[in-house]
Amino acid sequence: MEESETLDSELKLEEQIPDSLTPDDGGSTEEEQYNIYPDFKKIRVNDNLVLSIEQSGRTVESIKAQERVSKAVFTTLTYIFLVVMALLVIFPFYWMIITSFKQRSEILASTQTFFPSIVMWSNYVYVFQVFKFGRYMLNTIVVAVFDTLGTLITTILAAFAFSRLNFKGREAVFMIFLMTMMIPGEMMVISNYITVASFGWIGEDQTLLDAYLAMIVPFWISVYYIYLLRQNFKQIPNELYLAAKVDGKSDWSFLWRVMVPLAAPTLISICILKFMGAWNSYVWPNLVASKSEYQLISNGLRSSAFVDVDAGQTEYGYQMAATVCVTVPLFLLFIFFRKYIMRGVGRAGIKG
Repeated sequence: MEESETLDSELKLEEQIPDSLTPDDGGSTEEEQYNIYPDFKKIRVNDNLVLSIEQSGRTVESIKAQERVSKAVFTTLTYIFLVVMALLVIFPFYWMIITSFKQRSEILASTQTFFPSIVMWSNYVYVFQVFKFGRYMLNTIVVAVFDTLGTLITTILAAFAFSRLNFKGREAVFMIFLMTMMIPGEMMVISNYITVASFGWIGEDQTLLDAYLAMIVPFWISVYYIYLLRQNFKQIPNELYLAAKVDGKSDWSFLWRVMVPLAAPTLISICILKFMGAWNSYVWPNLVASKSEYQLISNGLRSSAFVDVDAGQTEYGYQMAATVCVTVPLFLLFIFFRKYIMRGVGRAGIKG
């Protein structure tokens, strides 16, 4: 049996050898038989062999040196591109900061400087003494905090329903939710305005509480955040849900004790992004707040507090100083929580 298997393997090996590589026993001379060279254009043993033939005459050191040079050039070009893009992003912030320290004459000069000739710290003093910075900041913080909390609660409940609860028409309702993401937010302004007006939150007799409700309640629902959290919830194994049911846990207990802790990075990302969106909102607060003291800091930056009535010109130094004070908290928020934002968005996944 072993001899027959050996014979079969030898026959198969001989069949795989091209005729041009086997000596011809029929009349060829010994020199002709052993001076036959394979035609590598027709016989490709593997790509590595072809590569070695193409690079014949070169040493291994020269090939490695060329690879190192190519890698160094590619890395250099990559870093140059990143540095150029970073400068394009950072330059507006740098210009905002140096403008906040300049005099009005220097700001309006035909030749601009990249550093103020005289550092005007009085621009920041004006922000805190004359401009209603504290009032605007308080309104902004209240609206941003309660807007974020409301959005977080509705997002958790809706994402849990769409990911774990089985009810009739669940997928159809979720598809309708996703379709609303295609509608621009500007098209919802009129319907939202009519809604809050019907509640009596807008009018001449508007109170501060009415203004807060008008700026907060319409934005408690975010389809994008519901979709983001739903995708994260669907990554949690269903066996945990079934095990909780066996232990007698309710859906409410499973949601807050199991799913919410596991989805903490995504929830942190939602909180930060929503807070930043509420902090920077401008159009809607400017539309529903009937009094200037009810508006947010973004509206206050465009108010007449930075206009010199006598000269009829805008005091850009004061305005940029206030803008710096508004931007710094968001910048620090992103710096300290950037890893949670990246982790939360990354963990949202594509499963589902």
